[in-house]
Amino acid sequence: MLVAVALVTGSGGLIGSEAVRHFAGLGLDVVGIDNDMRQEFFGAEASTAWNVQQLTADLGSAYSHHGVDIRDRDALSRIFQRYGKEIAVVIHTAAQPSHDWAVRDPFTDFDVNAGGTLNMLQNTREHCIDAAFIHCSTNKVYGDTPNRLPLIEQETRWEIDPAHPYADGITEDMSIDQCLHSVFGASKVAADVMAQEYGRYFGMKTAIFRGGTLTGPAHSATELHGFLGYVMRANMERRLYRIFGYKGKQVRDAIHSHDVLSAFEAFFRNPRSAAVYNLGGGRHSNCSNLEAFALAEKISGTEMVTEYVDDNRIGDHQWWIGSMAAFQADYPQWKQVYDVPMILQEIYEANVDKWVPQP
Repeated sequence: MLVAVALVTGSGGLIGSEAVRHFAGLGLDVVGIDNDMRQEFFGAEASTAWNVQQLTADLGSAYSHHGVDIRDRDALSRIFQRYGKEIAVVIHTAAQPSHDWAVRDPFTDFDVNAGGTLNMLQNTREHCIDAAFIHCSTNKVYGDTPNRLPLIEQETRWEIDPAHPYADGITEDMSIDQCLHSVFGASKVAADVMAQEYGRYFGMKTAIFRGGTLTGPAHSATELHGFLGYVMRANMERRLYRIFGYKGKQVRDAIHSHDVLSAFEAFFRNPRSAAVYNLGGGRHSNCSNLEAFALAEKISGTEMVTEYVDDNRIGDHQWWIGSMAAFQADYPQWKQVYDVPMILQEIYEANVDKWVPQP
């Protein structure tokens, strides 16, 4: 009897590795694609090799790893040809994820984020068109439009005017046009729209999840990517944490990788075509930098070491709380479990022996 296959790109990363474990737990054979570009982007501390080794050790024959670059069309095609229609779901998490890095090398950023996504979509169309295709997009596709919202300064955070239609969270009707995206945001817009197009034009079962802060203990956290993981890491290692603008009161919603994967499973079991969903902690799970620092200090008993930089990063959101209402309307059985204190506590416990002050 043939076993269905889940194909996961970025399988050594935070969401990718959680997807590998989750879908292996459902009884699927999992094929992972990850060439550890994260190490090239952010240095040795961001390498995902440790996670791939752990997956291989834990899952054995249920996991097959390919150190392939998603820009390599021939290598991708060989993998898709090998498994063909056995592929029941494609979870595409591989990406260049940093604003700052994209500016240094726009060609690589676009080739990975836009070109790599097109390669995955076209291979899915040619070899397993009935598979559910889950694309990890980002809330950065909305550019700096959220920064035009009417915000009120509070003691520890910025907050939206409670009379505003987005008071319960930003919905998918926010325009992605006529705004500053950052180079990274623009490459992710191209991928986002292409994933929608393959759903509409070719009738494929594509879901576009526009992630807020996706987090969890499997994050190879680094300064340029991995907000809550890096807050906890900086606290535990006594690293200097640089706050980029907005008085440290910028707000992010945060969703744990477990809750992300339960959403992915819900779509896999009942897929739609060209579905677009914001994916984040919403009103259930959000915090500002200052609030995250206070929580980290309480958990570890160690004070943060911080430095304030006046200029915010280009394209950075001053306030982002996304609405999960659209996804919950389509998948009412989905329930969010984690909030920010639970997330930070788990990150601390998972790394208490690893993240220690450097001599």
